[in-house]
Amino acid sequence: MMAAGRAAECGADVLLLEKTPRLGNKLRLTGKGRCNITNEAELADFVTHFGETGSFLYGAFSRFFVQDLRSFLAERGVPTLVERGGRVFPVSNDARQVAAALEGYLLVNNVPVQRRYPVEHLLVEEERIQGVQAKGRMLRGAAVILATGGASYARTGSSGDGYRLAAEVGHHIVPVRPALVPLVTKERWVRGLQGLSLRNVRVTLFLNEAPIGQGFGEMLFTHFGLSGPVILTLSKRAVDALSKGRVCLSINLKPALHSTELDQRLRRELESHGRRQLRSVLAELLPHKLLDVFVSLLGIPAGKPSHQITAGERKRIAALLQDLRVTITASRLISEAIVTAGGIDTAQINPRTMESRLVRGLFFCGEVIDVDADTGGYNLQAAFSTGYLAGESAARVVALA
Repeated sequence: MMAAGRAAECGADVLLLEKTPRLGNKLRLTGKGRCNITNEAELADFVTHFGETGSFLYGAFSRFFVQDLRSFLAERGVPTLVERGGRVFPVSNDARQVAAALEGYLLVNNVPVQRRYPVEHLLVEEERIQGVQAKGRMLRGAAVILATGGASYARTGSSGDGYRLAAEVGHHIVPVRPALVPLVTKERWVRGLQGLSLRNVRVTLFLNEAPIGQGFGEMLFTHFGLSGPVILTLSKRAVDALSKGRVCLSINLKPALHSTELDQRLRRELESHGRRQLRSVLAELLPHKLLDVFVSLLGIPAGKPSHQITAGERKRIAALLQDLRVTITASRLISEAIVTAGGIDTAQINPRTMESRLVRGLFFCGEVIDVDADTGGYNLQAAFSTGYLAGESAARVVALA
């Protein structure tokens, strides 16, 4: 919608082909229906959230970035506000308003929309785009923008079509896999904690006992394993590591304390409550739902009086509080991922225009490109920015045709 609206605003005659009966299906689901549209992070920090491909986005962000997006929405009746972590949401907390603003953008710029109109093939002759084939018809055009999304939440329309279309005309597709996806664990006790949310924990990801990533924040135990913001942020690295060896997560339940400080605190707690049972003392340090699991993993009798806890046992308690290990065996399916990793190789796209380096007049934007980021609004900003740039670049091509 951003690409089509911007191209029309720049003077191009535009037709938007939509695979499903409604525009903006996935947008309406983002942020649990609240739509975390962007993040207030400074540009240099912003791009780091995309990892190795972040620098590719400098061109798009230089044309349309955070304040541009917030102004764009405000002008269309969708004011925004900044929440914890720099996350930007509509004041209404309603993703439907964001979708409606974009539909209004199309309407004002006279962009016709063909719904239930999936594209079957791109038409290319002599390395130049000629149009598309859709529903058996040849639709001619001097420029085509591929904005099909990734392969997650296929029911919204983003079922991976864009990868096939781009590959058919010669583009390299970086292997597609889930990112920002819940993780499946080996340990049975994890499932028993279903519904328990932990805040302010530090989670470290290990491959064959070597740390490969770390995050801080909130996590959630589920019926299959782990989810929540800090888990989702580490999930892409976990998915990529699974083919290389043993993957596990270490959960630090008391990250604010140095190990020495934690040991001293435990000593005080145990000494000041000498007659109380171990379980009762631990209840002061842990969520109720985690208590029995923690005691079981410790291997120390829950009813043992505090004054009988040895120095060695106290160190075991401290160690488990700061290194609760779980083994990762898989991720959930790509259909459950918030974002798709992989996609059209950025080396084959001009970052200043979003035009293909292989096919003149063919442009890409959004999740179909091999760019993906952490949670926090970064991915939607990338979609809006690349869409905006692709739209105005395509309009220039049309003007010269």
